[in-house]
Amino acid sequence: MSGTGKSAALAELERRGFAVAETDVAPWSEWSDEAGGYVWREDLVSKLLSRERGTTLYVAGTVSNQGRFYRHFDAVVLLSAPADVLLRRIESRTTNDFGKTIEERERIISDIRDVEPLLRATCTHEIDATQSIADVVAELITIGEHVES
Repeated sequence: MSGTGKSAALAELERRGFAVAETDVAPWSEWSDEAGGYVWREDLVSKLLSRERGTTLYVAGTVSNQGRFYRHFDAVVLLSAPADVLLRRIESRTTNDFGKTIEERERIISDIRDVEPLLRATCTHEIDATQSIADVVAELITIGEHVES
C-alpha cells in the first residue's frame, strides 16, 4: 500500500547488501487497460526471480498480477499502517508525487478498504509499518533468514 515505507525499507536493505527490486516503477511495471491499472511485466519479473544470487532478494510492489508469482516467493509480506498514518507520510514525502492530489488520496483510501484485505488474505507475514524503518527492516531480515534455513 502507498506510504507504508516499501521504498525506504528497500533502500535500507540494499544498503545492507541485500538484492532488491522496486517493481512499482519502470521497467518492471506497465499500464494495462485490460487490468485497469499497473501490472508486472511478466517476462522481466520471471527473469528476475529465476536468477541465481548469493543473498536474499527483496521485491516490493503492489500490482494486480503479482499473485501469479507467489509460488516463486519464500514469503509474501504485507506492510500495513492506519490510513491516517499513510496519508500523513504521503503528504510529507518528497521522493514520490503519488498521493498529492485529492483524487489520488481518495484512491489510496479506496485501496486500503478494497485491496489491502485481499493482500492480507494472501500474505505469509504482516508487519506493522508504524514502526521505525530500522525495525521494519529488522523484521524483514528475520523473515528472510527464517525462510532460507
